[in-house]
Amino acid sequence: MNTLEAFNTKVIKNLQKQLAIKNINAVPKIDKIIVAIGIGSLATRKSLKDFDEFEKVITKITWQKARILKSKKAISNFKLRENMPVMLQTTLRKQRAYDFLDRFMKLVMPRLRDFSGFTEKNFDGQGNFNIWLPNYNIFPELSLDDIVTTMGLQITIVTTTKDNSHAKALLEALWFIFK
Repeated sequence: MNTLEAFNTKVIKNLQKQLAIKNINAVPKIDKIIVAIGIGSLATRKSLKDFDEFEKVITKITWQKARILKSKKAISNFKLRENMPVMLQTTLRKQRAYDFLDRFMKLVMPRLRDFSGFTEKNFDGQGNFNIWLPNYNIFPELSLDDIVTTMGLQITIVTTTKDNSHAKALLEALWFIFK
């Protein structure tokens, strides 16, 4: 049984009872997961033009090719020009999103040093949850040969609910640990 099927059979019914929601379709679910690496500082300060290493890293982590987002306007204080690469991003939906969350909570989070749980400050008020990792070398898919430059990794979990308490109940049902 894959992660999405397990969620649909077990977790949804428990969440429906826990949150006292009458309609099963109103139970919060994971809409998408956005995984991103900010590369703007590399492009401006180090004048790096080739981001293949970071594309390979995101592809190994998420099993999906990343796309390069470019700046829409120039900001002189950041030495940023229009159409300069700013971020590598990939969006995971449906089965891939649930599989990524399963691997993230069971394999990656136990490898984090001094991890005592997530804080509720990571919610954005719209039911979305943001996680920032200082470096991506804790993912088991990556070997030491893959990592030349360590960068931070931003993970945004977008849910179908607009309430932070419902989103927290959903993430707790999906093995998230909160302080």
